[in-house]
Amino acid sequence: MKKIDFGIFKSYDIRGVYPQQINNEIAFQVGIAFADYSKAKKVVIGRDGRNSSEDLFKGLKNGLFYRNVEVYDLGQVPTECLYFAVSKYGFDGGIMITASHNPKEYNGFKMIYRKGEEIEVARGKDIAEIFKETKEIKTPEFLEDKEIKKLDVFEDYLKHIFKFVDLEKIGNFKVAIDASNGMAVKIIPKIIAKLPIKTFLLNFEINGNFPSHSPNPLSDDAVFQIKETIKEKGADFGFIFDGDADRIFLITKNGKLLRGDITLLLIAKHFLKIYPGKGVVFNVICSRAVPEFIEKWGGRPVKSKVGFVNIRKKMMEEDAIIGGEVSGHYCFRDNFYFDSASIAFLVLLQLISEEKRDLDEIAEELSPYAKSNEINFQTTDKETLLNEIKNKYADGKQNFLDGVTVEYKDWWFNIRPSQTEPLLRLTIEAKTKELLEEKIKELTEFIEERS
Repeated sequence: MKKIDFGIFKSYDIRGVYPQQINNEIAFQVGIAFADYSKAKKVVIGRDGRNSSEDLFKGLKNGLFYRNVEVYDLGQVPTECLYFAVSKYGFDGGIMITASHNPKEYNGFKMIYRKGEEIEVARGKDIAEIFKETKEIKTPEFLEDKEIKKLDVFEDYLKHIFKFVDLEKIGNFKVAIDASNGMAVKIIPKIIAKLPIKTFLLNFEINGNFPSHSPNPLSDDAVFQIKETIKEKGADFGFIFDGDADRIFLITKNGKLLRGDITLLLIAKHFLKIYPGKGVVFNVICSRAVPEFIEKWGGRPVKSKVGFVNIRKKMMEEDAIIGGEVSGHYCFRDNFYFDSASIAFLVLLQLISEEKRDLDEIAEELSPYAKSNEINFQTTDKETLLNEIKNKYADGKQNFLDGVTVEYKDWWFNIRPSQTEPLLRLTIEAKTKELLEEKIKELTEFIEERS
């Protein structure tokens, strides 16, 4: 085997460029390493529509077969269907072949496994340690003949997600939906067939080249098409999904892409009506408006580190009903604490219907502050720079849950190290746009002088 780039093993998944960093051979070793790590005897595999997913599937299943694991195949599915299959049908583990929102040349693996009564997310870095011990094993040809069982979860999954809403309370909106040539293609048509909405569907053909735009809804080119469609068709609002359909973003009639923390508030409002007093988990870079509105609506705000895995863990610890973050992941207690863009889609339709107000008006009410997008800075010494920032802003209220958060009366910021790159990520929020711009300039100059 060629030299392995162990940079593909991330905090909570495995991701890299195909075929240079990830290929059939690597997938075979990942299958062995996952079996050894999870002790799983029965594993289900799903995959997205990337051009390399089928090749990785062949290597992965052979690695599992090598360890005498019984393998089930979901075919092409959204990532949330993989989570459902493991949780609902009692599999020991599950692997989704996907690079989520990354560009077309990437692919990878998201892995979960059963640990006692709980289902855990397998850490890529833990898999790497076992991978080092197995990487010299060669793929035996006879494994290609072993039986793999097909499994279709869509009927059961649809019954599951429709329990989260009252379909009769969803209005007959005109809605634009962009599948980004990804896995939303497999689930959204089945959902909207049951709804009274009129839809304008964009990029509803699975295509691993992502010809229309990036599979990342937050990239610069991604939302131009849906904004134009909303305007031309007179749609009330729109939704856009990422490549593996585990993230969802909402676009208003006036073409505003809502931040994930504002969408979280919409979802939280729905659930706090049903479950008053319950916890809502949000991460450290969400707006101050999130805990303020959650408290106003009678909920219990719970702050978490950034990352879907951290959100999920905190929800389980705090018995929270939902959790979410700026990146567009939304986890639900009654969905085995996993995230689901399909459930978020349905809940948002019902909440907007019940509000009986224009979405732009609702969003404006939930956005009382001026907030920056995440700003990235390259640095070779993250710890030293973080300490210098702590000292400079020592007069503010400081918190170290995830990086450094410093709060003042009229503004706050969080700066945290990337887990995978030599970067510091900065988020700032202020009471006014003018103050926000002033603080962005102040912090940017301070950081760049020392980077």
